[in-house]
Amino acid sequence: MSLANIVNVEILNNPCTFFDPFVFEITFEVIAPLKEDLEFKVVYVGSAENEKHDQTLESVMVGPVPVGTSKFRLEAPAPNPDSIPKNDVLGVTVVLLQVFYLNREFVRVGYYVNNDYADEQLKEQMETQMTEHPTVPLTIYFDKLQRSILADKPRVTRFSIKWDEDEAPSEFKTTSPQSEEVAMIEG
Repeated sequence: MSLANIVNVEILNNPCTFFDPFVFEITFEVIAPLKEDLEFKVVYVGSAENEKHDQTLESVMVGPVPVGTSKFRLEAPAPNPDSIPKNDVLGVTVVLLQVFYLNREFVRVGYYVNNDYADEQLKEQMETQMTEHPTVPLTIYFDKLQRSILADKPRVTRFSIKWDEDEAPSEFKTTSPQSEEVAMIEG
């Protein structure tokens, strides 16, 4: 049984430019006293091909957290464009909101993110460059990119964890992550 649960996540600036921060308003509940703080991380997936391009944009400790419902705003800076392979900048990627207790992840909320040009002429120019000159490195105009998060379809994965060190080992069960789309988490 999870002692803390995400109740709602609202993305406050969507759509926005590539360089705007990610701003989440997170509502969570705690159903029993926690001895330690909760850690919230925002991770930007820079490439589906290799985790080395993932960027932890922000990591904050929240606590002490009382039993009941709490809400806070988490702001994370935009990803470093130099750490993203040029061929992975445009199109769909993922941003993750991960929540940990005692360095153990117990919930992950994933959102699809689309980076594209708002200007139709730039879109056409980029498509032409990719089609006619696929071996030439892309020129990306980051200041012209728009970031759109598919906020209404989060992917929620829950993990069973041992909540406190003094918790009896017999109560702790290791299970595979459960993944589900949750209607109560809205963007």
